Amino acid sequence: MNRSIRAALPRTRRRSTAAVAAATALVTAVGILAGAPAAATGKHGTAPAPVVTRAALDPQLVAGKGARVGFLEQEAENAVTNGEVIGPDRTAYTLPSEASGRRAVKLVPGRHVEFTLPAAANAITVRYSIPDAPSGGGITAPLDVAVNGKRVRSMTLTSEYAWLYNQYPFSNDPDADLLHPDWWITECSCVPAATSPYPTIQKPFRPSHFYDEQRLLLGRTYRAGDRIRLTAPAGSNAAWTVIDLLDSELVAPPRVRLLAANVLAFGADPTGRRDSAPAIERAIAFARRTGLDVYLPPGTFQVNRHIIVDDVTIEGAGNWYTIIKGREVTLPNPAPDGSVHTGVGFYGRDAADGGSRDVHLSGFAIEGDVRERIDTDQVNGIGGAMSDSTIDGLHIRHTKVGLWFDGPMRNVRVTNNIVVDQIADALNFHTGVTDSLVAHNFVRNTGDDGLAMWSEATANARNTFDHNTVQSPVLANGIAIYGGTDNTVSNNLVADPVREGSALQVGSRFGAEPFTGHLWITGNTTARAGTYELNWNIGLGAIWLYALDRSIDARIEVVGDAYLDSTYNAIMLVSEWSVKDLYSIDNVHFRDIRVDGTGTSVVSARTAGAASFQNVDARNVGAVGVNNCGSFHFTPAGSEFGLTDLGGNDGGWLADWQLPNTITCDDRPPVVPPPPPTRW
Repeated sequence: MNRSIRAALPRTRRRSTAAVAAATALVTAVGILAGAPAAATGKHGTAPAPVVTRAALDPQLVAGKGARVGFLEQEAENAVTNGEVIGPDRTAYTLPSEASGRRAVKLVPGRHVEFTLPAAANAITVRYSIPDAPSGGGITAPLDVAVNGKRVRSMTLTSEYAWLYNQYPFSNDPDADLLHPDWWITECSCVPAATSPYPTIQKPFRPSHFYDEQRLLLGRTYRAGDRIRLTAPAGSNAAWTVIDLLDSELVAPPRVRLLAANVLAFGADPTGRRDSAPAIERAIAFARRTGLDVYLPPGTFQVNRHIIVDDVTIEGAGNWYTIIKGREVTLPNPAPDGSVHTGVGFYGRDAADGGSRDVHLSGFAIEGDVRERIDTDQVNGIGGAMSDSTIDGLHIRHTKVGLWFDGPMRNVRVTNNIVVDQIADALNFHTGVTDSLVAHNFVRNTGDDGLAMWSEATANARNTFDHNTVQSPVLANGIAIYGGTDNTVSNNLVADPVREGSALQVGSRFGAEPFTGHLWITGNTTARAGTYELNWNIGLGAIWLYALDRSIDARIEVVGDAYLDSTYNAIMLVSEWSVKDLYSIDNVHFRDIRVDGTGTSVVSARTAGAASFQNVDARNVGAVGVNNCGSFHFTPAGSEFGLTDLGGNDGGWLADWQLPNTITCDDRPPVVPPPPPTRW
């Protein structure tokens, strides 16, 4: 989310259902197993069986969770390579820590990694990292693509949209001094500006956001069993190329709409050489007069500002074919909202002006040009207020936030979109968004919360985040709910948050309205979650409830979640130290939970309050099952946080002697990495 409001914590395609089913059946038929050796070889020189994963996990561990997508994921570390497998590592500011599954393959020039297609495909997505320029700003480098030993394409990789440094809101300059020398930092356990002599800070300071991804149409359809080889060619100007994963996909032909306002008829340029924004706006105006839809045919259309949409349907030929691409443009004077740039985006009218209604956007890609974080900038892919609207099948990358909705607004459905490589969030319901759905969206490599509801000033209510996949948010949380009423987070898959956040956060912070009514968190799966909180110097939970601005006392039901391979705790409830005697967390109920692997505890309580537990099963727990510090007064009566055992809690993590509020406080317990999760 935008962080113009700082808390006391200064932290920094869908294919047809039939096609997806066919691909899934083929994956099963070829006997794919997660975690196969990286350099496996087949008999008589044949290609080894491919290893398909979801969020770097065996797909059977996450069946029914996360987004329905048209591609199959293969991790580079499970492919055949003569490069170097790097990781695993969950330490922030390292290349493997930001990789899916915390491992990747590093290629020096001349080295390769080769994937075996698990199903027919005519398109691939490569997630990669290459070095920054010595002074920042990025470089470009080639990557050769060969199929069955024959070179078919060359991709031009770039690091122009990667590599951020320093403290929030970050810098593109690797040689920059501390942006906030008055903030406490873990590197010296001090406030540098108040320390004499001034500490030496290693530069570049806190590098992050290493990865980007590119898509490539292969020009023809290849069969299951064909081999895709990615090679960093000899003579590449990149000293190394890290390949994280390859997604392969069978992309349908472009959609054609004959009875529509085709933007070409209004002067749009599909080559991307000329600005097409005026032509698209003329097509929109014509469509509204005539009752037609707007059609964006295959091509790349240059748009360098917001297209205002209201009462209109805009459909592309498919997000692999129709690209709306723009440059970030510096405004001659700051806008009233504080923006100093504009860029490509489709925006509803401001809520203060009545907002927009009946907007339907589908089947195209939005590619921005955002390389720095400026919270006041409106340089998002989708923005404004859009009630009674749908956003479906878009591919959004290189914007600040993929979809940032400023309410009040109601009844928007955001479905089947892919949002990657963002400077900040993928999606944020900000202020008074109600009765809306976010479902089957795939999110990867955000610079802040993947999906968020932020009830600033006006509560969000009755919204649902369901069956979404969020992978590798570089900062903050996979899914975050900041206040609101009767909202639901269900059946999502969240993996690999990197620092200062969790897979799931329930937070009373950022000036949010209180939680009221119910909050349902049901049927979610998290993997390798629970990061290291720099400012507190402790590990967080896979799910993290945080009382900073006020108490949390609405009824919170956490039902049917699975927390897999948590780096620190599975469940954490905490109040900020400065308000620990003012606020508490109560009325939280955990039921039918499975915890498979924690580095420390199942439950860490660092607040006053209470929670109940029923049928919470745990195994491979690194430390004591309950780390109960309460509000750190260590009274003779026990902890200020109480646990209620409603029965069925298996695995020995919740013992009678820990109930109801025995103090079992180890402020920073040692971490015992758990084994990989397995079927329960």
